[in-house]
Amino acid sequence: MKNIIFWSLLFLSSVQCQSQTISKMSDFIPEVVKEESQWLDELGSEKFRILREKGTEYPHTGKYNKHFKEGTYSCSGCGAELFKSSSKFDAHCGWPSFDKEVKEGAITEIRDISGGMVRTEILCTKCGGHLGHVFEDGPTETNLRYCVNSLSLSFDSIDE
Repeated sequence: MKNIIFWSLLFLSSVQCQSQTISKMSDFIPEVVKEESQWLDELGSEKFRILREKGTEYPHTGKYNKHFKEGTYSCSGCGAELFKSSSKFDAHCGWPSFDKEVKEGAITEIRDISGGMVRTEILCTKCGGHLGHVFEDGPTETNLRYCVNSLSLSFDSIDE
């Protein structure tokens, strides 16, 4: 039994998350800083609710949930590249899911204890926009599932 626990802990400690991790929101200073009224004017009310007020779309309603074209998903708040289509998979959870960020540091993680749960929130590192949450239950070798709101994303197709 001790061997199983040891090897399990060793495996879990070797699973690395490439994202930048911070312990509290006050420690995070994004590159793009704007007044909330400016964000609201630029984003509109629904994107503002998701990106700036940490809202969540209803499951199975987002534009990119069942979207599997080749290209790059970027932050709809600032345009920073976040995910490649090659990292997207259907998690059957109702939100677009990815197993890794486009490059190290594109996403910042922060502990989220809202709603009576303990989760890891994911933010766009460039503008601090709320994207969703990351979970360690993904089906690929990264073991990660970045669960993202469609409204926090824009998409650039390879074909365009």
